[in-house]
Amino acid sequence: MFTFGLYSVASMLLLVSFIKDRKKTSMAIKKAWKSFENILPLFLSIILIIGIGFSILSPIIISKLIGQQSGWIGIIIAAVIGSVTLIPGFVTFPLAASLLKNGAGLTQIIVFISTSMMVGVVTAPVELQYFGRKVTLLRNFLAFAFSFIVALILKAVLES
Repeated sequence: MFTFGLYSVASMLLLVSFIKDRKKTSMAIKKAWKSFENILPLFLSIILIIGIGFSILSPIIISKLIGQQSGWIGIIIAAVIGSVTLIPGFVTFPLAASLLKNGAGLTQIIVFISTSMMVGVVTAPVELQYFGRKVTLLRNFLAFAFSFIVALILKAVLES
């Protein structure tokens, strides 16, 4: 129901925009469509990889690797995986929900989400060009460390 409400509000605002300025609204819709076309192959390939991953990894294996009983080893595995993956946020959160349903631990998933959003191993070469080695390494190290702090705080809050 909430989703329907959001779509309704967005449609009404689009209509208001169209009435106010047809040319700008048409141009915005064309740009949005182009963005959608550009992101669709990435989105579909990520969904395909996730689907294959879940067919290979059973809930038992997921639980052993990054389940609650995996402890700090599982947290570190989740942090490393999150750090080296370049997954958009709109894919990360559904993936995290699926991992939780398949036996992953809460702390491990929080670390995975945090590192995938904040640590940029894949994007480091670009950062190096613009910010230099010192800033890139410092930013990634602090983001990695902060992910553990966030995970521990959120776990304490969510489990209380």
